[in-house]
Amino acid sequence: MFHSILKEIIFSAILNFNLFGVPMVGADICGFEDNTTEQLCQRWQQLGAFYPFSRNHNSLHSKDQDPTVFSEAMQASTRKALLIRYSLLPYLYTLFHKANRHGYTVARPLFFEFPKDTTTYSIDRQFLWGEALMITPVLEENALSVDAYFPDDVWYDFYTGGKVKTGHVQLPAPMDVINLHVRGGYVIPMQNPALTTTASRTNKFALMVAMSSNLTANGALFWDDGDTIDTFEKNLIIAMKFKAENGTITSQVMHDGYPEATSMVLGSVQVLGVPSKPSTVTANGKLVQFTYNSNMVLNITDMSLPMNKEFSITWT
Repeated sequence: MFHSILKEIIFSAILNFNLFGVPMVGADICGFEDNTTEQLCQRWQQLGAFYPFSRNHNSLHSKDQDPTVFSEAMQASTRKALLIRYSLLPYLYTLFHKANRHGYTVARPLFFEFPKDTTTYSIDRQFLWGEALMITPVLEENALSVDAYFPDDVWYDFYTGGKVKTGHVQLPAPMDVINLHVRGGYVIPMQNPALTTTASRTNKFALMVAMSSNLTANGALFWDDGDTIDTFEKNLIIAMKFKAENGTITSQVMHDGYPEATSMVLGSVQVLGVPSKPSTVTANGKLVQFTYNSNMVLNITDMSLPMNKEFSITWT
């Protein structure tokens, strides 16, 4: 029951509807009919945080199933997953823009990105957000590990930034963790999360730069006020591209018609897969603070770069 509910909801509903051209979709987290259990709801909340449309919802006659009716541990893991979702809203919003303008999928099966890898054809326990983020939920009751498949590419652990080997890998999955991995070659725009999306939008942005095997990465951001209709047609947007190569990250502003663009500030950058510790890091020619760890992760912090202006960040 535990497995069949979650598996069918991942594959049949979320992924299929994206293939049909309906990307804004999500099941009722923790179920609409019958009563859930704490463990089922906990794992479902983790998974549901990565539905394109995410909400906990049940019937009038079922027991309450919002996180506050369960243990503090369950509440904490749900809060953790939702805060990650909120931090990724700039990436998710950009994916929805691509879906709207070009018919892209938001949540997609692995074989969409790796059509020549026949192993991916039957994988229905993992999915991707766009090209860059892999989600591997727990679908078995009482499981504290999960089998994941990583196609032939560079992959990084979202939490530690460490590289992961390709092929079938057994991943630890304690009750407070949903496994997330970032694909090398991509730049994921993020934002410091807050209690609401409205509050989150006032916080500084961040970039997660996952380097490919040849030490390059690319990404994009689409942004508007989040409320106005037809902002693209009215040019009330800001759109930018990011590129990393030769130890430098640059931005290119493609459209700048968003009235509040001056309030958009880049505060930090995390670069995954930097082969050696830099001696200096500069942002627009000025020295900035950074740390480097054994997972080959470069963290650049305490910046305030206007995002409506093109910037350059270099490490040497």
